[in-house]
Amino acid sequence: MEDYQWAAELTEVPPGNLKYVQVGGKHILLANIDEQIYAVDNYCTHSRCLLHNGKLKGKVITCPCHFAEFDVTTGEVIAAPAKTPLATYRVRLEGSDILVAV
Repeated sequence: MEDYQWAAELTEVPPGNLKYVQVGGKHILLANIDEQIYAVDNYCTHSRCLLHNGKLKGKVITCPCHFAEFDVTTGEVIAAPAKTPLATYRVRLEGSDILVAV
């Protein structure tokens, strides 16, 4: 059974924005894409740079270090140098609370 833990308030992640949170000891990046919240690892799989310092365009986050790109809705690698997808986490909304399964 998944353990959903509180991550943030929905108002803290407006559409088209990111928020870095720590949930259950994990560093997680929340993204609001078209009013849907997604959660992925906050570290680039290429060089462990912090993705919350990157740029979000549509559903693609660009790593600020070496410009790897990832789809925040699936974790999929869009552009090298990264080869490994980001880990993704299930998200559940309860009222205005964002809960993440860790």
